[in-house]
Amino acid sequence: MPEGHTLHRLADEITATFAGRVVRAGSPQGRFADSAALVDGQVLVGAEAWGKHLFIAFPDERFVHVHLGLYGKFDVHAEVEHVPEAVGAVRLRITATTRQSRGVEARFSYADLRGATTCELVTREQRQAIFDRSGPDPLRPDADPMLAWERIRRSKAPIGGLLMDQSVLAGVGNVYRAELLFRHRMHPLRPGNTLRVGQWRAMWDDLVELMQEGVRTGRIDTVRPEHTPEAMGRPPRKDDHGGEVYVYRRTNQPCLVCGTSIRTEELQGRNVFWCAHCQRRFRSRALE
Repeated sequence: MPEGHTLHRLADEITATFAGRVVRAGSPQGRFADSAALVDGQVLVGAEAWGKHLFIAFPDERFVHVHLGLYGKFDVHAEVEHVPEAVGAVRLRITATTRQSRGVEARFSYADLRGATTCELVTREQRQAIFDRSGPDPLRPDADPMLAWERIRRSKAPIGGLLMDQSVLAGVGNVYRAELLFRHRMHPLRPGNTLRVGQWRAMWDDLVELMQEGVRTGRIDTVRPEHTPEAMGRPPRKDDHGGEVYVYRRTNQPCLVCGTSIRTEELQGRNVFWCAHCQRRFRSRALE
């Protein structure tokens, strides 16, 4: 499932390509046809993301709400010579034309949405309800990390699960979860209520920086300069998720820091990865 940086990057791309332009909206697949007709021929105001939710704004406080889920793709093509026929199950197609001038051929931009879990037209109030039930998003300038902290400090649930609970923290998926815990030497099963606020603030600040870099580059890189392939003289990571990481999907491979084999097990239905040496199990001093 795409993580939050992907949605923010997509929102920026849609805004840069279509904002302020009259667009045509349609549903070649047919499942979004009635809603698409309500924004067809309107000016696309812009797009924004909150966690893993994307909102495309139109006049009269109408918003196309998209959640890509596991298999969704929203491909944006800017300034092409022609718009091809839709191929496959395109739930939503947005198109815009660059005004043709003397001696200059018209250019087109289009975006196709396929396979999304959610594609619906919502009101401002419905959009706000989604915001209200979501945790703070590290990529939004209005995010308050203490809202997440209030949930974490009261919970006995493992921090590895809390970080992926979108009502606690919005936008974090399996990669950022695993890598953040490693970078802060924290075992994924450590209860949330054993963390100190200083630990959480350090994790939050680190997450903001990592995810901002993800928006900039379009990939997740979490290793520090001394652990890059160039610094260590090792081959670059080969994985369809891309990026240089410490533990994510590196089961049984040596830790880049200590050499211990990376472990994995299931936590709340998802695989979690960690180094047993660098991320030791938490032991309460009260029990010692």
